[in-house]
Amino acid sequence: MADGWLFRPGRSLTRRLVWLASAWIALALIVTGAVLTYQFQESALRRLGNVLAETIDEAVIATTVMPDGTVQTTPILDARTLRLLSGKYWAVAEPDGNGGLRTLIRSASLGNESLAVPRDLPAQLAGAAGINITYNSVGPNDEPLRVAASLKTLPGRSAPIVFLAGIDRSDIDADARQFATLAWVTLGLLGIGLLIAVFLQVRIGLRPLYDLRDEISNVRKGKAARIERTYPAEISPLAAQVNRLLDHNQDVVERQRTHVGNLAHALKTPLSVMLAEASGDPSQLAEIVRRQSDVMKGQVDHHLRRARAAARSQGLGERTPVPEVLDEMSVMLERVFQSKPVEIDWRAPDALGFLGERQDLQEILGNLMENACKWCARKVRVSAGASGLGQMIVVVEDDGPGLAADRYDEVMKRGARADEDTPGSGLGLAIVDDLTRAYGGRLTLGPSDLGGLKAILSLPAAEV
Repeated sequence: MADGWLFRPGRSLTRRLVWLASAWIALALIVTGAVLTYQFQESALRRLGNVLAETIDEAVIATTVMPDGTVQTTPILDARTLRLLSGKYWAVAEPDGNGGLRTLIRSASLGNESLAVPRDLPAQLAGAAGINITYNSVGPNDEPLRVAASLKTLPGRSAPIVFLAGIDRSDIDADARQFATLAWVTLGLLGIGLLIAVFLQVRIGLRPLYDLRDEISNVRKGKAARIERTYPAEISPLAAQVNRLLDHNQDVVERQRTHVGNLAHALKTPLSVMLAEASGDPSQLAEIVRRQSDVMKGQVDHHLRRARAAARSQGLGERTPVPEVLDEMSVMLERVFQSKPVEIDWRAPDALGFLGERQDLQEILGNLMENACKWCARKVRVSAGASGLGQMIVVVEDDGPGLAADRYDEVMKRGARADEDTPGSGLGLAIVDDLTRAYGGRLTLGPSDLGGLKAILSLPAAEV
């Protein structure tokens, strides 16, 4: 059962509880309805049996055995047994020796008809002399009958006599059907009410779980740093464990940042000393030391930046508004390149957010937009928007000379430069690519409608 459809992994807990409660309620109500209907019908049939027993007793009292062994009866003073096909009948019979019964005397209500007798009735009567045996039959007017039969021996006659009494049970059957209908309708309404109550109970009972889910979602979206609500005793340990996990994750990130900072300090200090010592020496060796030290410093900055991004990308609760960063970068770069002058046209939804730290987004967009400003004629266009599935797309375009398609991969390598005469370290696009990959994103290049280069950036988006 544990491997059945109801307990498959991933199935809703609410659905499980409601289905289990529904199955139990349905079973209980069906059994209750069946028992109530059966008991009502049996009670009504017992009342009919009492009436039939009284009729048999009256027939016995009214029966007389003559000296020659014949049986005679005086009329039973019951108006229904005197009226033809009234629905109440009696008869006196004797075994015919062939396993059947031969009617000796019948009530006026039977006319010339006889009460139907099952084939095995004589045998049953022989084994239960003096006891009333009841059964269902059909009357002379095709009405349903309840019949009682009893085998008795009377003084003056050696052969036993069978007394039969029957009564129309149409009213009893109608009452039983009416009761059954009322019972099933009532139980059905009760079942619906119970199912509604169960659903509400489950929803209310599981409300703290839904609240915990929402709080964890807010932490993931960057809207909260911890779980703050107080939960019931059954869920409180889970909330505490989640908070401990968040604290541990934050501690790990902070330790990584500290280690990266220490490494940066340990490497940059010797490089700075080497550059300072070589700056005052005009020799060729000093020039080589200065040049290689600059390369080493650039490589150290690049790898440390990538390590910091990788550490930060593991954290939770970081959300950076994209429009703010785009506006900040645009204002700064328009001032830096005001000699052209550069016009930066950026567009992004107000609610768009980057699932990561602000510093990383500034470095990613800053490098892309600076590269576009450096190569454009006058215009740079930036558009950003959500792409679904937790991702956002940022497109940076310029109206510059562009780049040949066969050089797209080359310019994203560390130290590669599109033009050796243009100032720069050649690390801009490589930095963007590495930071983007650290966040699980992607950077691709292509031709722009403006005539220059188009950079398409895919990054994780924070949920609204």
